[in-house]
Amino acid sequence: MIDAVDLFCGAGGLTAGMLNAGISVRAGYDIEAQCEYAYHENNRATFVACDVKDVTAEQLLAWYRPNRYRLLAGCAPCQPFSTYNQGRDTRTDRKWPLLYHFARLIEETDPHLVTMENVPDVTKHQVYHDFVESLVTRGYEIWDGRVSCVDYGLPQKRRRHVLLASKLGLPISLIPPTHKDAPVTVGSVISHLPRIAAGQCDPDDPLHRAATLTPLNLKRITHSLPGGTWRDWPKELIAECHRKESGKTYASVYGRMRADEPSPTMTTLCYGFGNGRFGHPEQARALSLREAAILQSFPDSYVFMEPDKITFKAVGRMIGNAVPVRLGEVIGESLMRHVREYETELAEGRIRA
Repeated sequence: MIDAVDLFCGAGGLTAGMLNAGISVRAGYDIEAQCEYAYHENNRATFVACDVKDVTAEQLLAWYRPNRYRLLAGCAPCQPFSTYNQGRDTRTDRKWPLLYHFARLIEETDPHLVTMENVPDVTKHQVYHDFVESLVTRGYEIWDGRVSCVDYGLPQKRRRHVLLASKLGLPISLIPPTHKDAPVTVGSVISHLPRIAAGQCDPDDPLHRAATLTPLNLKRITHSLPGGTWRDWPKELIAECHRKESGKTYASVYGRMRADEPSPTMTTLCYGFGNGRFGHPEQARALSLREAAILQSFPDSYVFMEPDKITFKAVGRMIGNAVPVRLGEVIGESLMRHVREYETELAEGRIRA
């Protein structure tokens, strides 16, 4: 029914979710060649290592089959739009023009459907409004809005901005929340994994490995309460920077998450105890790479690198930068629902092709 090409595909979170929803993802494009192993091994779609600014319409159109709805999906790197960059002139960031290249490819390939996902603050930038205006000018019906991923069953308090666009002549929207009153918790998705200590790796799963902790940080996490802060520690364990007036507000670092709540947002440093609230809720260590991937809704079997090549930095980056698989699934289900509604209207003669 729908053929898709996934721009900025990374390790394949959006692709995996769309495949779960029944969309045929034909290929993924990304400048990070290191993502090829994860993308292809899990999704069996073709990975093309290429800068999106160099991608041509002819290359994309070759992936689409006749008599299928064409979907172009893209989640441009979010760093220029992140709250971490507020107050900094990001217009010199080489990632900044990528949304314009996405708009160019939409103009040149004229897909039936488009989806884009990014950080909520993308809407504060002119490039986003230019992107939307380009879609409106080309006759697309558009839905866009801020999505709380917890409402859709992701065990993570992640918020993202999602855009859906269609040339099929019907209004389009995201499906209603599926877990509004029943959030999925950290404990419910990672408690089945074997216990490991800091610095250890599960012999049966090379991704279920936890970073080492210094003796000082081991003492700190032992004194950390789930959902608490470093303010719970004995005074001698508190870092010097937190004793200063300027550091007293940074309560989210060196924290344990709670087993009975969704996790905080997974970042590229989600395996580090000192990088956020990434302490395991019960064990004296930071999250393992597998646990972080599960909190991004990747299945337990998802592979990111060959076992002998795994590094925390490389895999952490893939996990933190990924579109959560569940969000990709929700986007895919929304697009599938829209196409089915269109075909019903068409079959019953209420609209014309």
